Amino acid sequence: MSFHDNAPVQQICDDLHAEHADLDAIVSRLDEAQWSLSTPAAGWTVRDQVSHLRFFDQRASLALTDADEFAADTARLMAAGGTEASVAPGRTMTGATLLAEWRADRDRLVALARTVDPSARIPWYGPAMAARSFITARLMETWAHGQDVADALGVSRLPTARLKHVAHIGVRARPFSYVINHLEMPALPVYVALLGPDGDLWEWGEPAQDSVTGDALDFCLAVTQRRHVADTGLRIEGAAALEWMGIAQAFAGEPGGGRSPGQFAG
Repeated sequence: MSFHDNAPVQQICDDLHAEHADLDAIVSRLDEAQWSLSTPAAGWTVRDQVSHLRFFDQRASLALTDADEFAADTARLMAAGGTEASVAPGRTMTGATLLAEWRADRDRLVALARTVDPSARIPWYGPAMAARSFITARLMETWAHGQDVADALGVSRLPTARLKHVAHIGVRARPFSYVINHLEMPALPVYVALLGPDGDLWEWGEPAQDSVTGDALDFCLAVTQRRHVADTGLRIEGAAALEWMGIAQAFAGEPGGGRSPGQFAG
């Protein structure tokens, strides 16, 4: 069987496409003034959030097609201010133009991702990633920045089974959360058990002294730093679990500022 027929890759590509469509359904209804609404990310508007996604969807396509040029582009990006450079292009466009550009770039990314060899390692910002993890990371980013947009607009999004991808990255990123914060990770395992939107139980690891349990949406909001863990209903048991969830970070790059306790308390 050729890698073009690889079902797991096709499934995550389907899910990434669906995540794009859900955010598109929100922003496609905006008037020009709404594109400039502030989001919970300090200094970033709705326009900036979509510009950021478009920018890194472009870079993801580059990583899939030209590793050398991606490395050169990364060097230029770091010299130009890193992540902040991703919002500049969108600030030169109307909302309608930015939406059209994002649609084209994200569709190109998904089309390229469907052809990737699942055994490939894809360069990114930090260690190279396995192909499926690379595609999943774009879904996580789309969902997380989509949450910022939803919060800015006062929109409630319906949780879907795609949250399992976000949760999986959050669990797998536990070691990275320590590395990026220059801390040593405890040897103790942390058991994670989450209730998905359809009532399914999602588990990582075996029951242990240290555990994180609760609603999958709460966990995803916490590990993407869209909610302070104190504003979720997660049950966190054990010192190792408490420490991890205090610094949990599912995304690449430097530690984020996250959200303040009480910012989204009901």
